[in-house]
Amino acid sequence: MFKKILIANRGEIALRVIRTCREMGIKTVAVYSTADAESLHVRFADEAVCIGPPQSSESYLKMSNIISAAEITNADAIHPGYGFLSENAKFSKLCDEHHIKFIGATGEMIDQMGDKANAKSTMKAAGVPCVPGSEGVIIDFKDCEKVALETGYPVMLKASAGGGGKGMRAVWKAEDLKDAWDSARQESKAAFGNDDMYMEKLIEEPRHIEIQIIGDSFGKACHLSERDCSVQRRHQKLTEETPSPFMTDELREKMGAAAVLAAEYIKYEGAGTVEFLVDKHRNFFFMEMNTRIQVEHPITEEVVNYDLIREQILVAAGVPISGKNYYPKMHAIECRINAEDPHANFRPAPGKITTFHAPGGHGIRIDTHVYAGYMIPPNYDSMIAKLITTAQTREEAINKMKRALDEFVIEGVKTTIPFHRQLMDHPDYISGNYTTKFMEDFVMK
Repeated sequence: MFKKILIANRGEIALRVIRTCREMGIKTVAVYSTADAESLHVRFADEAVCIGPPQSSESYLKMSNIISAAEITNADAIHPGYGFLSENAKFSKLCDEHHIKFIGATGEMIDQMGDKANAKSTMKAAGVPCVPGSEGVIIDFKDCEKVALETGYPVMLKASAGGGGKGMRAVWKAEDLKDAWDSARQESKAAFGNDDMYMEKLIEEPRHIEIQIIGDSFGKACHLSERDCSVQRRHQKLTEETPSPFMTDELREKMGAAAVLAAEYIKYEGAGTVEFLVDKHRNFFFMEMNTRIQVEHPITEEVVNYDLIREQILVAAGVPISGKNYYPKMHAIECRINAEDPHANFRPAPGKITTFHAPGGHGIRIDTHVYAGYMIPPNYDSMIAKLITTAQTREEAINKMKRALDEFVIEGVKTTIPFHRQLMDHPDYISGNYTTKFMEDFVMK
């Protein structure tokens, strides 16, 4: 087992990893930018190393600084959390070269699944259902027109190196294709330094449902059932729940089996998710694979009583998994609390938190790194807390969330608490009748 793990991340996920490491008797090293000197992950780690100025490119994305921090503290493993370098094949390989265990997928696995066009081809070969569309990257606009005609409108253009909704364009008719092609490539080039595009059939009334998987170094994988992530804004998730209100036992078995097949086909090691789009007829199609721990992993932990971070560490240390699949015994909902103003088009709202009171009680979990007096820097993602409620039924979990949101007091900055409170009263959310298009018609009161 590892003696010391460096967490190459910040905020709540860094603190989350530190907690599990301490329970396992493993020493921890926090890294931080100058903007995060007062963050709780710095305070609770056994050691802390400043790795640069506030800009991510000079700190949390600076591979040389992170490797140096690991070497000077004699860390024998690095946990990347999510975001930043968690799905960076070069960083995974760099850790290996320096004889530091990267707690996550190998560089080869990330290369295989990180490029979305390549991932789709791999999953087709594995026998996992995929959305109809291009076979890999589209060569040029002439090829784009041909693929669109063969696929049938509406279609979705996607950046091969994409993420977070960048470089995506829905196209409903042929005359709009050229403009969409040009603008998507420009956006992709600016965001990722790569303008390769691929195309898929646009799935109407889609649900975004992901399957949590974990694989070991012996080629064995299992799944921990699904999470419904369909409530999104600009392809960014706002709330998640498990089990999905759209799921049936038969569909769960099929999607779970497909996810395990995908993981075992590439001999996947570590925690990850296989993401699917599910249409209104409950046909499901592979969308992408995330080769890291997910923001929303706590709701899975709550309904199956399973520490995913602990399992990540055990797998990385060479411990085999049990091989059994896990199914939800309860219902859990997560609301992402962001420092944003939902009444001003979710505009980011960094600043100083003057008052912080967290809700409590049975079935309430809060993952956060903030406190009264904490200064939210403008340099990073605006998520400041995750509020999770767990109950015997979905109705009870929603009612518990309403109560918890009413108790949650954050003053000094605008947050998305009012949005989530309104969401919990929305008839379509209460009935479970929502798709990825839900936020297009949502109006803040």
